[in-house]
Amino acid sequence: MSRTSSRHITTQLVHHAYEPPAGFEAPQPAVHKASTVLFPDVAAMRAREWKDKTGYTYGLHGTPTTYRLEERIATLEGGAQCLLAPSGLAAISTVALALLKSGDEVLLPDNAYGPNKALAEAELAHWGITHRLFDPLDAQDLAAKISDRTRLVWLEAAGSVTLEFPDLIAQTRICRDRGVICALDNTWGAGLAFAPFDLLGDGSLGVDVSVHALTKYPSGGGDVLMGSITTRDQQLHLKIKLAHMRLGLGVGANDAEAVLRALPSIALRYRAHDVAARELARFMAKQAPVAQVLHPALPGSPGHQHWQQLCGAAHGGEGGAAGLFSVIFDARHGQEQVDAFCDALQLFRLGYSWGGPMSLVVPYDLPSMRECGTAHLATGTIVRFCVGLEDVRDLQADLEQALAKAFGG
Repeated sequence: MSRTSSRHITTQLVHHAYEPPAGFEAPQPAVHKASTVLFPDVAAMRAREWKDKTGYTYGLHGTPTTYRLEERIATLEGGAQCLLAPSGLAAISTVALALLKSGDEVLLPDNAYGPNKALAEAELAHWGITHRLFDPLDAQDLAAKISDRTRLVWLEAAGSVTLEFPDLIAQTRICRDRGVICALDNTWGAGLAFAPFDLLGDGSLGVDVSVHALTKYPSGGGDVLMGSITTRDQQLHLKIKLAHMRLGLGVGANDAEAVLRALPSIALRYRAHDVAARELARFMAKQAPVAQVLHPALPGSPGHQHWQQLCGAAHGGEGGAAGLFSVIFDARHGQEQVDAFCDALQLFRLGYSWGGPMSLVVPYDLPSMRECGTAHLATGTIVRFCVGLEDVRDLQADLEQALAKAFGG
């Protein structure tokens, strides 16, 4: 549109008629940002449908960018449809709010992600929804605690911080046989260590919902907050999707772009984290101050046999595991000494989350985190390590120097 138009220049700029030629294609998909979505006429406005992704109505309900990411995450997880949320915890909360009402009960493993337990203890309790914890290493404890009020069971493999690997097959089968929806926090598995919707490899058994903190491995940069909710059942998906809409949840286009950019390398990065974490976990197991090392792929770690059953065929028979391991320092070393070890680390930085390029370390107060007993865990102070993408020799040297400073010799 030329400047000879009778319209003011500001109007011309807002309503500029130029459209770039079609056919542009590049390795990275285009980024679409919008709150308002335009319609050609009233009939189109009334006819468009966002719930099945056949059209666009408002930015919060989806754009080509978020639709594309949802489809790719569904593929990664082995599901049929996916929803994006502003964080992993937002995804967890959305599932709970969509599926639970006053008078219902939710069950959680005792080693579940702490904020999920806090949600049940606070907001859900305020709304008349009760919860109970079950022993993640005892499938029969889960079976015994399912009641006629239980509407949702959370599963986690591996467990948060202590990394016990449950008999996920048995737990999922119990939920199916009892007619209770089971939702898995699959952030550790990342859609790579095992297939959450096909646990037996023949399509006969899988979880109902897989929640994933895309903040971790799918993002890979430590700079994005996002979560996903993946399902296979269309009616279950729609129930969660409507709650998701009513809660007004959405993600930014630039964050979605960052995850889309990172996804092609997720398997390579996951494998690199995994290999380095195993090497460092084995190193720490030989250190005198260490009472126990927790890593699902290491023999003797709680639930190792379940990990072997579910994940052992991945990566050429070596099995798939995330880049996490935890260490319990012997009880003769107090919290102050363990904190001094953490402070002495130079490459492992103090910080929450994991899955990014930088290695992280966090000491935890284990007794405050458990109710169902920890007989399978050594007595002492626990520290969780997230292994990044640094050279593993440099990371081992960092551990060596911190051990010498904090524990001597």
